[in-house]
Amino acid sequence: MGNKHAIGLIDSGVGGLTVLKEALKQLPNENLIYLGDTARCPYGPRPAEQVIEFTRQMTHFLIQKEIKLLVIACNTATAVALDVIRQEIDIPVVGVILPGTRAAVKATNNHKVGVIGTQGTIKSASYQKALQEKTPNMQVFSLACPKFVPLVESNQFLSPVAKKTVAETLVPLQYSGMDTLILGCTHYPLLRPIIQNVVGSQVQLIDSGAETVGEVSVLLDYFEIANSSENKKPRYEFYTTGSTKMFNEIANEWLNNISVWSKHVNLEGN
Repeated sequence: MGNKHAIGLIDSGVGGLTVLKEALKQLPNENLIYLGDTARCPYGPRPAEQVIEFTRQMTHFLIQKEIKLLVIACNTATAVALDVIRQEIDIPVVGVILPGTRAAVKATNNHKVGVIGTQGTIKSASYQKALQEKTPNMQVFSLACPKFVPLVESNQFLSPVAKKTVAETLVPLQYSGMDTLILGCTHYPLLRPIIQNVVGSQVQLIDSGAETVGEVSVLLDYFEIANSSENKKPRYEFYTTGSTKMFNEIANEWLNNISVWSKHVNLEGN
């Protein structure tokens, strides 16, 4: 396929599929290429330099496929690598942090916002800085949830183990008084029903990834690179550095309206 017409999405694993799912809804005419670095997931505990290097390898893989726009559908990679990647390539690059921040600022009534993410994202304080830049009196409650990504990657996101883990992990936010919680990791929407249940219905959950697709849509129009609906069926390609079997299982369960056959790819030599 002439991929010049595809949008590329990269993530540390299957989490970015939550962004892709939203892209299927909001951008039905676009060709999409997805790459998940499942073999080296999670990115959260890794040093920034390493995350930048892995993000660079994934980016180069998709650049070879001649994508027209890149979505870094991973909060950890967005937090540490977005600015670097933007300087290195000459197509538009979108991260997931600012769109999520904007949505949270709109949603909150009491200016108390929680942020959950990986160690890397929380350590970078990217959300906190962005939120307080927009609303200086914003109270931000940040919490790293290192056990969440492995639950999703091992396809246990609906299990009793997941319920117990989420409940225990979110205890520190119990009395924060937050009315809005940013799911600051694209893996977390797969745990959304459980998270909502734990924090209560009075807390509005913000899915950064879903918000990001709105921004992609604006950029496609701005750069005049949107696909017109010429009755061509859009093409979807999926790549993973890990087990294609596990990837396909999770992807087909999560993206129930298309069938996913991923290909295995090795980025180390790239």
